[in-house]
Amino acid sequence: PVAPLLSRPARRSAPEPSGERSPLTVLGRVRIVARAGSGRRGSGPGPAAAGESVGPLGPLGPLGSLGSLGSLGSLGSLGSLGPLGPPARELFGPARPARPPLPPAAGTLAAMYVLEVLGGGRMGEALLGGLLASGVVQPSDVVVVEVSADRRSQLTELFPGVAVEASPVAATSVVVATKPAHVAAVVAQAATLGAERVLSIAAGVGIATLESAAGSGVAVIRAMPNTPALVGSGAAAMAGGTEADDAALDWAESILAAVGTVVRVPESSLDAVTGLSGSGPAYVFLVAEALIDAGVLQGLDRATSDALVRQTLLGAARLLAESSEGPGALRAAVTSPAGTTAAGLHVLEQGALRATISDAVAAATRRSRELGA
Repeated sequence: PVAPLLSRPARRSAPEPSGERSPLTVLGRVRIVARAGSGRRGSGPGPAAAGESVGPLGPLGPLGSLGSLGSLGSLGSLGSLGPLGPPARELFGPARPARPPLPPAAGTLAAMYVLEVLGGGRMGEALLGGLLASGVVQPSDVVVVEVSADRRSQLTELFPGVAVEASPVAATSVVVATKPAHVAAVVAQAATLGAERVLSIAAGVGIATLESAAGSGVAVIRAMPNTPALVGSGAAAMAGGTEADDAALDWAESILAAVGTVVRVPESSLDAVTGLSGSGPAYVFLVAEALIDAGVLQGLDRATSDALVRQTLLGAARLLAESSEGPGALRAAVTSPAGTTAAGLHVLEQGALRATISDAVAAATRRSRELGA
């Protein structure tokens, strides 16, 4: 047994001859020979009894202690002096191969994913794709939960290395991208599994509902992104709950910023955000449809009209984004007195285009409030 052997005190030896280096300063040169009966001997000159080391310390006895240097412990170190080095291999033979780490127990922090996306629909896919492309998270850190088996297969192909599950699992941070009717239930389940912060992108589900489902100690953030996030050009607004500190808000912003622009607003403004930028892409797409049809009515073939409208909208949006001028000034720059643009704009104004757009945003805002009631 090793323990009794380690308890034997070392015997003091004669002082080291001057001019020689102490084996304590060059541990690799301490000559340790094999155990008695093994037939193996240590290297270096001079006789030695089996199981002893030779040097200024004198015989240590079989695997004895080294006084103030501390005992050998688990036979692998000499206190603060570090690993034994080659002499230990002489004595103990080749090192055993390291055992593989044990898998973490289910439900422990080590078993938790860094990020869980609840809902693998288009917005969930967009956020996950942006996060992976920007390097905010690694595939092995993320799990997506999707109830549809067909959709799970699609997500597995889209995101190699990302876990795809049918029901929620343990994760420290959660993004909720489900239908509004399912949000409270999945948030409660995520909190039970150990979620520390939750970002919901479900339309109309208020912070009070989210916090009630999550319980105390969970930071809740509500956000409203839009579908251009699918191409990394989204526009989102977010608001934090009562337990969302700066770190939680920064985390939520980093998630949304991976797919576009993010602004922070009070929660009271999020329904208006939903009516404006959340639903806004649909308004633009309707205008695109109308312009394509109008081009066809004026004699263009549909493919040509489609290509021209797409590029017109893209170019106009880029000009608006990159210009220091507002949309009114940019519109005026295109409108020559008594010109073609002026004639077209006059008809749009007669049709109350501005009022119609305003009514559309108001209707979408009201509906968002109704969903959250």
